[in-house]
Amino acid sequence: MKKNVFDTLLERGYIAQVTHEEEVRHYLSQEGATFYVGFDPTADSLHVGHLVQIMIMSHMQQAGVRPIALMGGGTGYVGDPSGRTDMRSVMTPEVIEHNVGCFIKQMSSLLDFSSGKAILDDNANWLVPLNYIEFIREVGPHFTVNRMLSADCYKQRLDSGLTFLEFNYMILQAYDFLMLFRKYGCRLQAGGDDQWSNIIAGAELIRKKEQEAAYGLTFQLLETSDGQKMGKTARGAIWLDESKCSVYDFYQYWRNVEDAKVTQCMRFLTFIGMDEIHQYEKLEGAAINDAKIRLAYEVTAIVHGHEKAKQAEEAAKSLFGGNGDDASVPSEAVSRDQLNSPLIDVLASLQLTKSKGEARRLIEQGGLYVNDGQVRELYAELTEDLFKDGELLLRMGKKRYIKLELKD
Repeated sequence: MKKNVFDTLLERGYIAQVTHEEEVRHYLSQEGATFYVGFDPTADSLHVGHLVQIMIMSHMQQAGVRPIALMGGGTGYVGDPSGRTDMRSVMTPEVIEHNVGCFIKQMSSLLDFSSGKAILDDNANWLVPLNYIEFIREVGPHFTVNRMLSADCYKQRLDSGLTFLEFNYMILQAYDFLMLFRKYGCRLQAGGDDQWSNIIAGAELIRKKEQEAAYGLTFQLLETSDGQKMGKTARGAIWLDESKCSVYDFYQYWRNVEDAKVTQCMRFLTFIGMDEIHQYEKLEGAAINDAKIRLAYEVTAIVHGHEKAKQAEEAAKSLFGGNGDDASVPSEAVSRDQLNSPLIDVLASLQLTKSKGEARRLIEQGGLYVNDGQVRELYAELTEDLFKDGELLLRMGKKRYIKLELKD
């Protein structure tokens, strides 16, 4: 009997909630089954949080279910209040258009859009031209304010202030689902568990407007052990664009992930088989490093390709083995104006640490090395004699390497 992709998602731990489990299972086994995931263009690159969604889309696609990647060129004008304690910054149309273009380019390398196997669309195509009066007459009667205010995405904002602009977001996302049903026959929306209320709203709108079945499915958010969203470092988010996060830094993030999260990351972010993952789950102590190396390589290869993943892996092995092959190590340019400044100031100005205080603590705890020499003096300066052929190698902590390049 052919395995249902729903069971694959369940086995790998993706699924958080589903509106109608048996109906969804049946739907996913049907030829032509289509689902969608939305991506609001809040930045000019996808990040690690998006990668979980893309992996689910890949698993579904491999099982013959057609994914729709919906760009939020229209909803980007509003901003999703889910999980927010304040209003998102309002983006200009130019920024939204640029960010959507960046998302589409990255998405095209992560999913197979050939021969109609997946669809790229943008809700700006129907939201931007909307006539407001016609829209609220068509959709407004199917939403009650009381029901909307009971949604978690709105409740947490009532005390701090929820704008009418953001209050529209749920209705717009529901309208997206309705439009994708009409346009492509899409009956399933998937998204992070913080989208549950919005997804239910869309499924109910289709049932009310079209008298047709529609479903929702949410997946677990990838979090650290203390409940924070995974994918943040001292320097910010772990982006999928290598110009924002170098391949080496990306690789090292997964190489250094906390022990308790290694196999969950394998299940969520790689195609490693479950039998093999179960073997990794048995590892303890130093042996867990083998799992981390495998995880880092596989995730990096999915996002950046096998060649760059191998380069990052070899660079890490060489540096940790003392061979000093730093070709793939991320670099930062420093100007001659920064020479003879305290390293504390330089690290903070390059955003290699969050603050001067963090840089100071790094030195005090013996965690900063320049060209393999430990920095012992708190106010040691960056001097020209430290550079060899215009470069020096910083080590911050046990595993983070940065190459500084002196520019005129």
